[in-house]
Amino acid sequence: GNLHAWRLAVGQRDARVSQQLGEPWSAELLLAYQSLGVVYGDVATSPLYVFKSAFAGGDIEHSAGNEEIYGVLSLVFWTLTLIPLLKYVFFVLRADDHGEGGTFALYSLICRRVRAGLLPDADELAGRREGASPPAPLSAVRAALERHRVLQRLLLLLALLGTCMVIGDGVLTPAVSVFSAVSGLELELDNEQHEYILLPVTCAILVGLFTLQHYGTHRVGFLFAPVVCLWLLCISIIGLYNILHWNPHVYRALSPYYAYKFLQKTQRGGWMSLGGILLCVTGSEAMYADLGHFSQSSIKIAFTSLVYPALILAYMGQAAYISRHHNFENINHIGFYVSVPEKIRWPVLVIAILAAVIGSQAVITGTFSIIKQCCSLSCFPKVKIVHTSSTVHGQIYIPEINWILMILCLAVTIGFRDTKHLTNAQGLAIITVMLVTTCLMSLVIVLCWNNSIVFSLVFLLFFGAIEVLYFSASLVKFREGAWVPIMLSLFFMIMMCVWHYGTIKKYEFDVENKVSISWLLNLGPSLGIVRVRGIGLIHTELMSGIPAIFSHFVTNLPAFHQVLVFLCIKSVPIPHIRPEERFWVGRVGPKQYRLYRVVVRYGYRDVPKDDIEFEKDLVCSIAEFIRCGDSDDQNGSLDGATDHACERLSSISKGLPFQEDDDSEVNGSDSSILSTGKETYQNAVGPKAKRVRFVLPKDAQIDGEVRSELQELTDAREAGMSFITGRAHMKAKSGSGLVKKIAINYIYEFLRRNSRGSVTAANIPHASTLEVGMVCQV
Repeated sequence: GNLHAWRLAVGQRDARVSQQLGEPWSAELLLAYQSLGVVYGDVATSPLYVFKSAFAGGDIEHSAGNEEIYGVLSLVFWTLTLIPLLKYVFFVLRADDHGEGGTFALYSLICRRVRAGLLPDADELAGRREGASPPAPLSAVRAALERHRVLQRLLLLLALLGTCMVIGDGVLTPAVSVFSAVSGLELELDNEQHEYILLPVTCAILVGLFTLQHYGTHRVGFLFAPVVCLWLLCISIIGLYNILHWNPHVYRALSPYYAYKFLQKTQRGGWMSLGGILLCVTGSEAMYADLGHFSQSSIKIAFTSLVYPALILAYMGQAAYISRHHNFENINHIGFYVSVPEKIRWPVLVIAILAAVIGSQAVITGTFSIIKQCCSLSCFPKVKIVHTSSTVHGQIYIPEINWILMILCLAVTIGFRDTKHLTNAQGLAIITVMLVTTCLMSLVIVLCWNNSIVFSLVFLLFFGAIEVLYFSASLVKFREGAWVPIMLSLFFMIMMCVWHYGTIKKYEFDVENKVSISWLLNLGPSLGIVRVRGIGLIHTELMSGIPAIFSHFVTNLPAFHQVLVFLCIKSVPIPHIRPEERFWVGRVGPKQYRLYRVVVRYGYRDVPKDDIEFEKDLVCSIAEFIRCGDSDDQNGSLDGATDHACERLSSISKGLPFQEDDDSEVNGSDSSILSTGKETYQNAVGPKAKRVRFVLPKDAQIDGEVRSELQELTDAREAGMSFITGRAHMKAKSGSGLVKKIAINYIYEFLRRNSRGSVTAANIPHASTLEVGMVCQV
């Protein structure tokens, strides 16, 4: 069933593109060409530093017998073949979450199939959609995940670990790529000169790279694919030239025998050099993380037809040149630029810098995307998200994260001042993400694809053994730079875990302290206070019951709006929610109370609308619910004896459209339009009144009660909306442990005060907002 679902999803997406371009193959080839600039910029620039990193540590030496260089080439070839080609192209790319990829896509896919999510209401909301994945057949693995809360927490920690390492990669990759590209100046300048030029040039390029992020990749995106394509052709031609000119028999080193012979001779030194060899697969995770922007087949075509052959030729060419040269002035000169013919070295240097910047750009954008996913799933504090493209989904800019990445990137560049320590740090971040993907992928195989546990274990043991070998070689260089991603991940992990823990505790507090419906019914239709014109939106995390902030508000103020809406905005662990499934509307109490509940759902990759469009869609959905969604009087069974979630929500596929006109533009004779009558009301923002008219279907038959309710909603909409939201101050209960007090009272409160509130995240205008402060003892 899951295989059919992803095949259908990809087929529909490819069909849409094919209809635009006429022929399926032309569409796929165009997507494959575009993916070069977005997906493969990082892995394409890896030949700049792989051989240099393998030999720079002093763990192995370049001997006259060439066993070392041939062994490194063999390991590079088989690592590229087994991990990006075999693992990602043939297995991981198939595990898409409704067309999306990445660590959180795997996590949400697993949680939705086995109901193992820790996020409040996430599984229920994700299941309320047409075509949602059915539960996996009962198995020992699924039963263990659903039964043991500890395993669910470990699964979340595993996903967060991979996410934190991706953020660490976003810090290290720009530094490594740009520094390695600029290091070509070493061969053209004196030793005294390049020491004072390399670092300032690298820092200047990095500052420019991060400064230009707010323009968005779409403004210069048309340059990305041609530059990466030119770079791949350049390294292919140089590699082919070096093979034919220096050592035509270097192809023999592709045999795994040379890798075995290399490890047998060098032993511990060869094992430690694996940390540098590992960098040949840097950026492979981007093939899966950027799956939502392209089709599976286009990513496969680009990698197998151009990227993979170009990289193999580049590494073979470098090995062919190095195998015929043994008298290097400096062991750091073993690398890419020394194998480039001197006449074309400067043009190649310029192309390399451009390709490195593009590769860094893709990683930074990927970091923004995964942080947005974490925010949507309550695993990261709310931050400002700017969408830099109106046509290309997923191109976003997060100012706070951008400047933090820039500061950290400059700090590690200035602190280390060489590629040795930087690549040691980058290698550990890369292999950790791959290990997390392998572990989650093995669960997907048995839980989502319904394959045997034997096949899942074979996948885990085969690829896990390879990656654990590389992980151990990277971890042993802890004091030589590998501590950087560990410390960065530890910092972000603590922040994300505390935020997630605090969010859950806040939700539990809201559930425990919500007001009973019997209290509301006892107040009567006027709620015991004066009802004034307008719509009051009460923001709450609860999907049922009356939030505590409402009783707190009406206790202290003598008036409230004539129409009340309890608004719940939820992010669900799926990438996208179709517009016709976004709004769920229900009624709180009897009809005469004019109280409604609206649940608005967003996927973790959805883009919320601005405040004007959101308000319009909200009112239209309530009007449609009044017109036809409440015809069976489904809420009439509410009484004082019930104090649980007995409200039923109706999905509103299309709201009842309405128009806002000046008073002079309204034609009251149109029988298909429900207007507000002859009386007009003064708008608070100007002398010209606006009148709201709902457009009813021509054959619509509505009774007097429904018409009266729509009339009241129309009057309230004309008077305007006010947003009431709670501002909770979290505090640990007396008697709580020291760790909990530090986490809640200090870390969570600090993050809450310095993050964007729910109102800001929902694009609600500040002028119409009223915050109600509460102290939550958790």
